[in-house]
Amino acid sequence: MKELVLGVCLVLGIGACSERPVVPMLGADADRGKDAIRRHGCVACHTIPGIAGPASNVGPPLAQVARRAYLGGVVPNLPSEMIRWLIDPPQVDPQTAMPAMGITEPEARDIAAYLYTLD
Repeated sequence: MKELVLGVCLVLGIGACSERPVVPMLGADADRGKDAIRRHGCVACHTIPGIAGPASNVGPPLAQVARRAYLGGVVPNLPSEMIRWLIDPPQVDPQTAMPAMGITEPEARDIAAYLYTLD
């Protein structure tokens, strides 16, 4: 029954559902993603569980990002959309304050894999 509820939540995009399914990210590595987050200085703007940094509040905290219905308030929270967002946020939403950080597609996959582990 739980699988049916989760499936309905995913299909309908209901943000009020308390759980989101874990999405496997083939070819991605959460540990490499954590390292990429450090290298790109993401903690300058975001508070990210498991990564030391200043008490940032420029961008939203990324705890439980996997449970959110939307990324940046504009695109569905799907791995493909998160990867696209990480590579070039202004292309996804020209009004965003988040700049393109030179993140490559493989790095974006790894970063997304790490962010989807945050509960």
